[in-house]
Amino acid sequence: MDSRSVIAIVLGGGAGTRLYPLTASRSKPAVPIAGKYRLVDIPISNCINSGLNRILVLTQFNSASLNKHIKNTYQFSMFSKGFVDIVAAEQTPDNARWFQGTADAVRQSLRHIVNYDYEYVLILSGDQLYQMDFQAMLENHKANDADISIATIPVGDREAPEFGILKTNEEGVITSFIEKPDKSLLGDWVSDTGTEMKAQGRNYLASMGIYVFSRKLLFELLEDEKKDSTDFGKEIIPFSIETHKVISYQYGGYWTDIGNIYSFFEANLALTLDLPPFNLFDNQQIVYSRARMLPPAKISGTTLEKTIIAEGSIISASRIENSVIGIRSRIGHGTTIVSSYIMGNDYFETLEQIAYTKERGIPLIGIGERCYFRNTIVDKNCRIGNDVRINGGPHLPNSDHSLYTVKDGIVVVKKNAVIPDGFVI
Repeated sequence: MDSRSVIAIVLGGGAGTRLYPLTASRSKPAVPIAGKYRLVDIPISNCINSGLNRILVLTQFNSASLNKHIKNTYQFSMFSKGFVDIVAAEQTPDNARWFQGTADAVRQSLRHIVNYDYEYVLILSGDQLYQMDFQAMLENHKANDADISIATIPVGDREAPEFGILKTNEEGVITSFIEKPDKSLLGDWVSDTGTEMKAQGRNYLASMGIYVFSRKLLFELLEDEKKDSTDFGKEIIPFSIETHKVISYQYGGYWTDIGNIYSFFEANLALTLDLPPFNLFDNQQIVYSRARMLPPAKISGTTLEKTIIAEGSIISASRIENSVIGIRSRIGHGTTIVSSYIMGNDYFETLEQIAYTKERGIPLIGIGERCYFRNTIVDKNCRIGNDVRINGGPHLPNSDHSLYTVKDGIVVVKKNAVIPDGFVI
């Protein structure tokens, strides 16, 4: 399909409270992932890899970091009509409200795209990890003469209550939809997801929160038929199933919703597997991000096992296993890191800064000597002293402190935290 017939809209998400404290000072799509990317890079990269280069990112909460990243990253040629533009929530003379939900965010942004030439609108979430060819979904939408297409993925009993679950007829037209059903209701929502998926116990079709709308219908729904609705999943989609042709586009690849600290942690550590479900080493499905002029990582005397290390890192640790080490990380002698995500730093300390901090007994930026970390996320620009021991796991109750938060057994050291020598969790 001609890229000029499509505009993509990436939803920047709300306050992201379930990912706190990673979202304390940044929006969810701006959270660093895989050591060198941001979550928003995933949907934007999928668009670019699918030949779609007209993209709007809708932002509201803690958006400064996200805005800066997009401005510094996505700049097309002056001879291209492609763009990745920020549309920030704004108060106007005819609307004094901020975005009230996913549908309301798109409604308030329609005036920014009304003058473009396009037939279809692709609506995406800014906080999911997957690699998908949107062209195939768009072609399927066009071939079926659909009004709306919903990307769906088969899920099992455990995941189904967390999603919108739907059923289709033999032509793939969605006939019914329920938002986050109770487990007692699941028996009525079993679908024929195919032999391979059924063998894995994935018997329910879940909405991925990825939609294709025909332009005319989107404007009609948001400005006339459902002008007071604020959410796609809870209001627009159930209404449209009753009144329009809504089809399912079943996706069989890897997809995860980065909804909370545990799913974020698991998604990052899964990248260290021999055959990771999300493939960063794919020649076709490239993940684009900000091009930083950083030196290669420097490693001295460290045993590494199933570990990803981003550029600019200086590592003298004893052992690192099953971990992701982000850009410009500094890790001292004798330190062991197991099943952890170290996000790294935004800058290198100069020799003058190092001398200044040492004089005042402040730890250097990075991780000191003889430390031990397990089941830990260390956010950006932390200063961690020597002999610090953080051993996350189910034995730790959920809690929130000035320097760190514990969620589901995972210890999250907060951005810019200063952890003194000998600190133990």
